[in-house]
Amino acid sequence: MRHPETDAARPGIGRREALRRVGAVPLVAGLALSPARVQAAQEHVHKAAAKTATGTTGAPKFFTAAEWATVRALADAVIPADERSGSATDALVPEFIDFILDDPLAEAREKESLQTRVRGGLAWLDRECRARFSKAFVECAAGERTAVLDDIAWPEKARPEMGPGAAFFTLFRDLVASGFWSS
Repeated sequence: MRHPETDAARPGIGRREALRRVGAVPLVAGLALSPARVQAAQEHVHKAAAKTATGTTGAPKFFTAAEWATVRALADAVIPADERSGSATDALVPEFIDFILDDPLAEAREKESLQTRVRGGLAWLDRECRARFSKAFVECAAGERTAVLDDIAWPEKARPEMGPGAAFFTLFRDLVASGFWSS
């Protein structure tokens, strides 16, 4: 996604480098991820990778099937594959996010708050897509998805009615970056 004040990509660091720098910080949307939580999530992702390699992938523990499809599509919209590396789903970022949202080491109130924010944001995204295009986010064409995401990618520029979507997308983007750069 391009910044709304310019029609060209910014010179200097690229999007992946910026996300790498963000992901290097052990914070996700104001929530401190302890080294133990990050390590547990990394171990979970490595186990998921082993299962994927043997063709025995498991179902998500937190997300419904419809939410899971949206999480995977949205994660790849945040970090798509490029000529140097794979996408967020290639790096098993959705599995990382699923683990963080169902983390047995997390404090219950913190975990419930994060779960509510993510599940509510996914519902908001589908409602917005249905209002605009009469279909859920995962059913939208790439251009339709981008149109919605461009409206929420920059919270300071988002229209007031897009505020809940912008808050969700900021949280989700932070989760994706943390998962991508720590796994």
